[in-house]
Amino acid sequence: MDFEFNELQDVIRKQVRDLCQKFPASYWREKDQKKQYAEEFVNELTKAGWLAALIPEKYGGAGLGMLEAGIILEEINHSGGAATPCHAQMYTMGAILRHGSEEQKEKYLTKIAKGEIRLQSFAVTEPEAGSDTTKIKTFARRDGDSYVINGMKVFISRVQHSDMMLLLARTTPADQVEKKTMGLTLFLVELKDNIGKTIQVNPIETMINHETNELVIQDLIVPAENVVGEVGKGFYHILDGMNAERILVSSECIGDSNWFIEKAVEYAKQRVVFDRKIGENQGVQFPIADAYLKVKAADLMRYKAAARFDQKKDCGEEANSAKLLASEALSRAADVAMTTYGGYGLATEVDLERKFRESRLYLVAPVTNNLVLSYIGTHVLGMPRSF
Repeated sequence: MDFEFNELQDVIRKQVRDLCQKFPASYWREKDQKKQYAEEFVNELTKAGWLAALIPEKYGGAGLGMLEAGIILEEINHSGGAATPCHAQMYTMGAILRHGSEEQKEKYLTKIAKGEIRLQSFAVTEPEAGSDTTKIKTFARRDGDSYVINGMKVFISRVQHSDMMLLLARTTPADQVEKKTMGLTLFLVELKDNIGKTIQVNPIETMINHETNELVIQDLIVPAENVVGEVGKGFYHILDGMNAERILVSSECIGDSNWFIEKAVEYAKQRVVFDRKIGENQGVQFPIADAYLKVKAADLMRYKAAARFDQKKDCGEEANSAKLLASEALSRAADVAMTTYGGYGLATEVDLERKFRESRLYLVAPVTNNLVLSYIGTHVLGMPRSF
């Protein structure tokens, strides 16, 4: 498969890179230290239309593919910034574009494309269920033309900066379904009038500036017209969003990896110890070269996953593989860069420690790599389920 970039993709890279130059390392350092949302950056991205990349032109978006969307996020992270404040607006598109009604697309996608509303939050995970989505207990009871939802969600990001949220809830009790993946339904929830009332938001302090929360949901009323796709088949609908998420997160990992490697190479060429540049030493040079090759290999899987997604082909294997390979390549690149810098890497003004902390997230989110291995072992290689 040929992954040569076309002229449009090269233009996207340059334009996103140019936009990111308005937000230097000092901007991201301050946001990190003060635990602030990158509001100014997200506004600029929205104004430039980059967060509407996957929205079809008929709804006011750019009508681009998953590869182009990935390039946008890759360049943000490659610039030294972070796509996490806004990346959800891209991957939530997967479920809506493929399973949303025409009325939902007209009502919400056009407003998202114009920057009038944000869809930045995806509520699936629960405290007891963890990665086992079929065990979620948040329940949506039908009441006339609406659903009344009660339950709890955890590690739900950007709720305070989003107008809409995708929420997965059970609509049929688990003991009444033939298959455990059935009986789950996906909802589009309007947050503005519900936060502080039917949705209580409890922030969770973490080691990185990745605003995430616990949600306590009590008698939340959602119109039946806000069901995305078919009632009871929400688990399958979110898979499109999850595959998109894993491809896009892989792209962020590639961007971060390239940032780390470039920093390591630059320092190795300049830093002199024992009367020689440290890059002359194989003990410094070879690990950087090894990390570089791991990133290149992961990048190819990211391209393949994006291509299959855009062709509407099954891409579960590729999306999961890309996420694991890219996150592990990033972990290696981050570690190599920190080792190359030595003690200087721990100084906040160098920015390595910030990006190093951020890189750790991708080994466990949006899915832990052990579950990726389980998926490959069971669904690709056909071995018995390991749990």
